[in-house]
Amino acid sequence: MNLLYYSNIKYRPSLQLLSVEREHFANNLIHHVCGAATASSTLWDNVRVKILITGITGFVGSHLAKELAAQGHAVRGLVRKPNGRGHLDSSVPVEFVTGDVTRPETLPAALRGMDAVVHLVAIAYESGGATYDGINAQGTRNVVQAAHAAGVKRFVLQSALAADSKSPYAYLRSKGAGEDAVRASQLDWTIIRPSVLVGPEDEFANALARWLVITPLVFPLVGDGQARFQPLWIQDMVKIISRVLNEPRTIHQSYEVGGPEHLTYEAIVKQILIVLQRKRLLVKVPVPLMRPVIQLMQTVLPKPPATTSLLELLNVDNTTQLDAVERNFGFQPRQFAKVITYLERYPFRRALREAFRREA
Repeated sequence: MNLLYYSNIKYRPSLQLLSVEREHFANNLIHHVCGAATASSTLWDNVRVKILITGITGFVGSHLAKELAAQGHAVRGLVRKPNGRGHLDSSVPVEFVTGDVTRPETLPAALRGMDAVVHLVAIAYESGGATYDGINAQGTRNVVQAAHAAGVKRFVLQSALAADSKSPYAYLRSKGAGEDAVRASQLDWTIIRPSVLVGPEDEFANALARWLVITPLVFPLVGDGQARFQPLWIQDMVKIISRVLNEPRTIHQSYEVGGPEHLTYEAIVKQILIVLQRKRLLVKVPVPLMRPVIQLMQTVLPKPPATTSLLELLNVDNTTQLDAVERNFGFQPRQFAKVITYLERYPFRRALREAFRREA
């Protein structure tokens, strides 16, 4: 039940892709002969799989597209703007199809002929007409329904730690509603729930670095600075998605993933300051006092460092088990301090430009 069975190259099976006996054989082969951690290195040999990535021009999508294309797969991207590549390198061979997850009528063309879908489209904060419910929840439902209608069986969703449709927090509630739609489907789904992701184009470490550079002398730490995160390097996330796509044992499973260490918000800020080679006095500011400041920044800045809804998430532990990646995927993710070298060159002008730059 690896992606070979979903590929148009060989055949397109019925909804019951494998008999119980064949699935049992495949799983035994992977776990006892190849080993779960190394199976993905051989299962895709000489097989070109057609994969749709929603959110392909974003942070995760651009890195994933590059990796899957390098493996020889046919990558298609769902984009709202036909000429926009976003973070996606121009050298990556990708077919673009214009569509919008909030407009179901635009999705059939993107899904036609695909073997698998990786659904990445989501928003971390609401702005303009983009709402949590409209994109994170209903947008996911729309893609799930379109995949089912198109006969695409394999579906991978990137969600978030602590996502829950009954959560008191709007963002996590919307991500949980998206998960519910995936789990209720007839698709061969897998859900990946990462902690915060970091890499050259992220809006976590970069946002902190930006405002550490801009803010003179004193930097406010929201709350007590003890909110916990488990930063995961983008290339490790891409490796996880690639293996999930290929390994049958991951079907109908949810995986919480994070880096190899639990770090407080304060510890993360201090590590970024070391990379920036700057010093700031860190002052802890109670959340109620920061809320009006964040509201103001949310109003005037195109890319605020935080929003009031994200401020609430400091109450939620953003960590999972430290060995989650190694136990489930057979490799050790990289440490935060060792991967944030992309922050070394962060001059004041760049920080100021990025803080006030509006997206085209």
